[in-house]
Amino acid sequence: MTDDGSPLISSTELAKKLGLARRTISHYAKEGLITPALVTPGGQYRWRYDDVLAEMRALAEKRRHERD
Repeated sequence: MTDDGSPLISSTELAKKLGLARRTISHYAKEGLITPALVTPGGQYRWRYDDVLAEMRALAEKRRHERD
C-alpha cells in the first residue's frame, strides 16, 4: 500500500464508492484479495480508495489471463 497522504476511509465508505456491500469488502479482505491500509486496534479496516482500485484491477486482469 502506498502512503501518499490520501485519506483513509472506512469499509462502509469504500463499499459505497465501489457499489458493493460492506460485507463483501470484509470478505475480500479476509480472503486476501484486497489489503487494508490500516487495521485499527478494534479490528476495523481503513482503506485508501486508489490502492483498492489498483488491487481490484490487478485481480480482474489476473483472472482474465487464467481464463484464456
